[in-house]
Amino acid sequence: MIPLDISFWIWGLFFILIGGMLALDLGVFQRDNHPITQREAWFWSLVWIAIALLFNGWIHLWYGHEAALDFLTAYLVEKSLSLDNLFVFALIFNYFSTPPKHQHRVLYWGILGAIVMRLALIIFGVKIIHHFEWLLYVMGLFLIYSGVTFFRHFDQTEKNFNENRLLKFAKKIIPLKDNVKRSRFFVRHQGKIHMTPLFLVLLSIEFSDLVFALDSIPAVFGITLDPFLAFTSNVFAILGLRSLYFVLADVLPRFYYLKHALSLILIFVGAKMTIGEVVKISSLLSLSVVGIIITSALVLSLLKKANPVLFSGKTK
Repeated sequence: MIPLDISFWIWGLFFILIGGMLALDLGVFQRDNHPITQREAWFWSLVWIAIALLFNGWIHLWYGHEAALDFLTAYLVEKSLSLDNLFVFALIFNYFSTPPKHQHRVLYWGILGAIVMRLALIIFGVKIIHHFEWLLYVMGLFLIYSGVTFFRHFDQTEKNFNENRLLKFAKKIIPLKDNVKRSRFFVRHQGKIHMTPLFLVLLSIEFSDLVFALDSIPAVFGITLDPFLAFTSNVFAILGLRSLYFVLADVLPRFYYLKHALSLILIFVGAKMTIGEVVKISSLLSLSVVGIIITSALVLSLLKKANPVLFSGKTK
């Protein structure tokens, strides 16, 4: 697909839209730290999904059917792959015993940092690929390898945060002040700046997003190499991730086949990148395959929960 002719003012309007929504979220609705209720979480999840769909409609009107399909497919791929982040978010919050009323603040700043990180990685990645197109095949093979590995080790436990070198390094650079109950990342103690445990939580969130970006961004490149579509689909997917965490944190473990689905999506997109010059896979077919994989995983998970004996292979 030929990159869209996106003017500077459209990029500017997009950042104003996102900045305004984020300011409204933290500055008005989350002015006082409090545990996020299911009602709030559902409201903001639906708001971000609705905004993404409206934005997709605008792309369809201005740039055509093909661009809209690419955006929607990239959005679904990024959204589904980001679901696995929620498991890690829960692990991080449990490990650091982060109070529920502070979790939204951490996710807010963590995802804000992720947006900046994704913008840099996408723009840099697109420029590199335009100069070295063979990197698409390398990324495709990497996604296939990641998908197969993920499928074989989907039940592997997450690593112990005690071994996280980033956290060890941070503690050496900035002293840590424990027993801080306020929702601040840094405090002044005895004339020196100390970081709080909440800042370690934020670092862990940012690091986990960087790790997941190594899979998700190449996967989006398998859908579109247009920087505007790639970045905006990423942004809308991860912005809704914050509220989605509070909706699904307790129920995600019940979706047993979700990680299998994520593995298959990585394999499919990787295959599309490696054989794209030989076998043309349309945007509509890509969207259909991703949708079928996600829907099948959710349905099979619900059936497994309703009839575990049937899925265990045991008979009465």
